[in-house]
Amino acid sequence: MKIRRILATAVAAAVTTPVVFLSAAPAFADTKPSPASTQKPASDEDDPDGDDFAEYEKLLAAVTAAEEKLADLKAQRKAVLKDIDEKNIDEALKTELAAATAAAGTAKTAKVAADAALVAAEEALAKLKETGSTATPEEIATAEQAVTAAKTAAESAATTKTGADLRLKNASTAYSDAMVALTQKATLLAADIVVAEQELADAEDALEEFEGDAVCDEEEMEKESSLKVALTGPKTITAGTSAVFSLRVTNTSDETLEAVQAYASAFQVPESDDVIDDETDWENQLIQVEWSSADNLEWTEFSEKDDAIELGNVVKGGSADVKLRLTVDADAPAGEGMAFAGGAYETNDDQGCGMGDMATAEFDILAAKDDKPSPKPTSATESPEPTPSATTTTPAPTATASTGNGNTTQQGGSSNTPVNNGTLAATGANDTLPLGLAAAGAVALGAGALVFARRRKAGANA
Repeated sequence: MKIRRILATAVAAAVTTPVVFLSAAPAFADTKPSPASTQKPASDEDDPDGDDFAEYEKLLAAVTAAEEKLADLKAQRKAVLKDIDEKNIDEALKTELAAATAAAGTAKTAKVAADAALVAAEEALAKLKETGSTATPEEIATAEQAVTAAKTAAESAATTKTGADLRLKNASTAYSDAMVALTQKATLLAADIVVAEQELADAEDALEEFEGDAVCDEEEMEKESSLKVALTGPKTITAGTSAVFSLRVTNTSDETLEAVQAYASAFQVPESDDVIDDETDWENQLIQVEWSSADNLEWTEFSEKDDAIELGNVVKGGSADVKLRLTVDADAPAGEGMAFAGGAYETNDDQGCGMGDMATAEFDILAAKDDKPSPKPTSATESPEPTPSATTTTPAPTATASTGNGNTTQQGGSSNTPVNNGTLAATGANDTLPLGLAAAGAVALGAGALVFARRRKAGANA
């Protein structure tokens, strides 16, 4: 199955949204709950959902880290290439190269002048010494002194030029080395980028394997769903008993939806004065949910491996019906409860999956009935009338027409039986609910949505 990542965004939103809602309520004004990723169970608790979600967060974090690393390497290489293009190296090296170049130029000019002066002095002395010259000994001696001085100046200019040339060579070498270092850095970064790209691909592959090779972006998830979900049931459940709810998934698209799945969870709403913080054990708020259908007459509890109801293909306009049995613990306090149901399906486009509506159903949880016999009425009191209950203990279904699921349509088939009073909420919580109930609903959705992230290796390895 490819439907794995379809609710990734919903999971994060559902887990984090409740603390936003709850922190707005007066009872939680002083509470500063930590993000969902830091709300971990105690080390001695058996929390498979938490383990799976922690693994999901770990893989997601690995992808994020790989993306950030790749982006950083690319930014570094871009900066290095800019430095190469603009010759941005150490200012001291650039200053020294400019000064050495100027000094070498000056030394060269001085040496040329000194060499020319020596040549002129030597020529003047030679003329004075020519045969027939009328030059006096004093003039010849002066010319000889001029030649000696010119030679000294030329030698000094040559020495200065040699030093200036060496300085220029060293400055040029240092400058070139700096440019080469930049080039080498760009080359090494290019190699690091190749490695980082592979690391990112590996991290994405690991995440997709965990999720089942499906990728649904937020835009796809925000589109109007082609899968409508309705959930109905009794308005009360007595602690220690069970009640049956009806879940109907309907294809409103113009084509057959493939590999349709349904999900469900239930939750006891916290009391208005309950303190909600990062120590809150939401698992204790969950209500047991089992399901059955025309193709599966036995009540089946959701588990880590079987956390979704496989409905197969649902034709255009068709519906698939499922029965949900909610069992409230006998020691559950009176209060409010909420059931959730959702759907998902595969698509033939590049997104590979589609998200159905989320439906909710509210109910009251009644305190467990007192097993003690009622006192006999006296003349002073009237005999109390029995209070009718909308909830009865439901036996496990059998493969007969008298089961609590006898009117369930075949998976993927169509049904003309209306499902009344369904509460559809694409966000998973009715906007008309009180703040506390909507918040608890979001928490329950988060708890139930954890199973979406857990659907991984069984489908991916099939």
